[in-house]
Amino acid sequence: MKPGLIFDVKRYTLHDGPGIRVTVHFKGCPLSCWWCHNPESQSAIPQTLFREERCISCGACAGESSKGADSCPSGAKELCGKETTVNDLMTQVLKERIFFDQSGGGVTLSGGEPLCQPDFAIAVLKECRRREIHTAVDTCGFVSRSVLMEALPLIDLFLYDIKHMDPEKHLEYTGVGNEAILSNLEILSKAGALIYARIPFVPGVNTDEKNMHSVGVFLRRIRGVVKVNLLPYHNAAEDKHRRWDIEYKLKELRAPSEALLKWGAGILESYGLKTEIGG
Repeated sequence: MKPGLIFDVKRYTLHDGPGIRVTVHFKGCPLSCWWCHNPESQSAIPQTLFREERCISCGACAGESSKGADSCPSGAKELCGKETTVNDLMTQVLKERIFFDQSGGGVTLSGGEPLCQPDFAIAVLKECRRREIHTAVDTCGFVSRSVLMEALPLIDLFLYDIKHMDPEKHLEYTGVGNEAILSNLEILSKAGALIYARIPFVPGVNTDEKNMHSVGVFLRRIRGVVKVNLLPYHNAAEDKHRRWDIEYKLKELRAPSEALLKWGAGILESYGLKTEIGG
């Protein structure tokens, strides 16, 4: 089994599925969303971030290409992406078992896009299933249909992103079209999957009335969608883009107002969709 490439393992998370969870962030994503909160997740290879303002010119990293981030005493170099085995990852996960059992929580695979590392993701899901740990997968939906169907029996809950209903605008804002994403959601629905639809609510991008009604019309007929999360845009990732030398295309965009969020949620609720603002 080839190791998986992970860039973060967050403990005691509360917004990535029911209960208290461990969220495992996989590196690599087929989308490049303008508002991405984890731009460091997009590349499928390890990266080293250099923070010039922290550098003390000590020379500890001189001549070290792969270990420089580990040896940097000032934290000026930060490694994003570390290979790990299923056993090593499960060792971390099982330390939180008491919280799963008491809260009805479990493990969430997130990203990037976890199903872009299908062998490793499925191996982790199988191990969680063997240990009777609840599993959720946070997915953009732009994945191979065969991978999706192989993973389906191992996933208790899908956290499924719907970013835009217009295929041309989806392509503009994420780098890919939405046809496969919407088709895969329909397939999951027919297969009986349990789904939370998650909509990043980005002013000026997908908050217009036409798009919100289109989302409502589409999700209303997707059996298995038990909840819709309307996720307010925030610009906290702007600094991350700068540090990772990734262009941030939404400069000076502000978070949606409470009134706009309630308006958007109201449209979705008019289609009979249980809607929550936030994760």
